[in-house]
Amino acid sequence: MDDQGAGRPAWPAWVYGGGQDPDVRFSLANERTFLAWVRTSMALLAGGVALDAVDLDGPRGLQTLLAVVLVLLGLGGAAVAWVRWAMTQRAMRRREPLPGTRALAVFALVLIVVAAGLVVLVL
Repeated sequence: MDDQGAGRPAWPAWVYGGGQDPDVRFSLANERTFLAWVRTSMALLAGGVALDAVDLDGPRGLQTLLAVVLVLLGLGGAAVAWVRWAMTQRAMRRREPLPGTRALAVFALVLIVVAAGLVVLVL
């Protein structure tokens, strides 16, 4: 199905421009994964804002840096989530292997570094 709604082309065209509709269960699972990443990104954004709002005993510069990194992780996570959703949806439509990514490993590593920085800041 290449149309979404009455006469409107599905968006984005590079995702829906070819292939066949996958099993709806797989499309919904892909969407649930996307939404989980969006929720995670929103939590990281909120964490960054909260960290900047409180006054912890420790170097203010480190606190601000960690808050900025959390906000950037939230923004990056949302962007990666959308790209991953689109690439996975496109691969399913074309009956191709699902794409891999290094972004998730980088995301996890940066989050580990931020968590270590928070431990240093709090203790």
